[in-house]
Amino acid sequence: MPGMSAILVTGGAGFIGSNFTRYVIDHTEHTVTVLDALTYAGNVASLDGLPADRFRFVKGSVGDAALVDSLVAENELVVHFAAESHNDNSLNDPSPFIQTNLIGTYELLQAVRKHDRRFHHISTEEVYGDLELDDPGKFSEATPYNPSSPYSASKAGSDLLVRAWVRSFGVRATISNCSNNYGPYQHVEKFIPRQITNVIDGIRPKLYGAGLNVRDWIHVDDHNAAVLRIIEAGTIGETYLIGADGEENNKTVIELILAAMGQPIDAYDHVNDRPGHDLRYAIDATRLRTELGWEPRYRNFAQGLDATIEWYRANQDWWRPMKQATEAKYAKTGQ
Repeated sequence: MPGMSAILVTGGAGFIGSNFTRYVIDHTEHTVTVLDALTYAGNVASLDGLPADRFRFVKGSVGDAALVDSLVAENELVVHFAAESHNDNSLNDPSPFIQTNLIGTYELLQAVRKHDRRFHHISTEEVYGDLELDDPGKFSEATPYNPSSPYSASKAGSDLLVRAWVRSFGVRATISNCSNNYGPYQHVEKFIPRQITNVIDGIRPKLYGAGLNVRDWIHVDDHNAAVLRIIEAGTIGETYLIGADGEENNKTVIELILAAMGQPIDAYDHVNDRPGHDLRYAIDATRLRTELGWEPRYRNFAQGLDATIEWYRANQDWWRPMKQATEAKYAKTGQ
């Protein structure tokens, strides 16, 4: 990132954002300011141990126009991770998704427009809807948007805002749409850490429906390495899809977790599928690999999964405070 030394990371206490912050500190000389509202998915403990001379934390919302303006003015680059991101929650109450994902992105775009700052927007493959299980195709940069939940619709809307601000106002922005991340510091409500922590606690994992829904898994460190590469060498105004050829269905993922943790591979329970559960996601990351030369470190999903299991075993102080409330919430829905 030539000439860039001060980075504002929104949502930097969340799962991917905290890992990105650590990745930048570990792999570059840049300083990082994290802006995070610390909603339930944000955890300041995910940032413990970072050096005080290169990192600071600011509690606040991306919807706070004055705060956003002052922080953007102080930094050369904004990397926008902040988002409400849980599909189930968006079905129960779409309002926070509209406020954070749409209004928050708008406030950031106005600030980077005013101060002429470089902007990178983190998005999701869920904006493209889903694919049939027997469809050989994958999502590409040319795939039409077809969101299926309030969450994915709000992310699609935020992507379109970024594109409009690039075209209408000359904002220097790029977008990345990534497949499903896994790895350290992921909230235990999410599929992989929920199953891992259940096994640690002697609880049988839960599988939605038949478990045939397919996700294209990528380790969070691979995602963040790709983001840095896009920031360094990506073309302004362009979108890049990030994926690591990690397609697995949910049944296989649970069975891999059980096997890696020394349990019978059928030691799980089926629960009712969730409404509108997308069938399959698959990312074609050809452009990222050929144009920018990025390659994933974890080429084998099982390898990355083993490392993730070990992290949750070794860091129970991080996830236990949120585990009981998460399981109580799921118990009310029978899931």
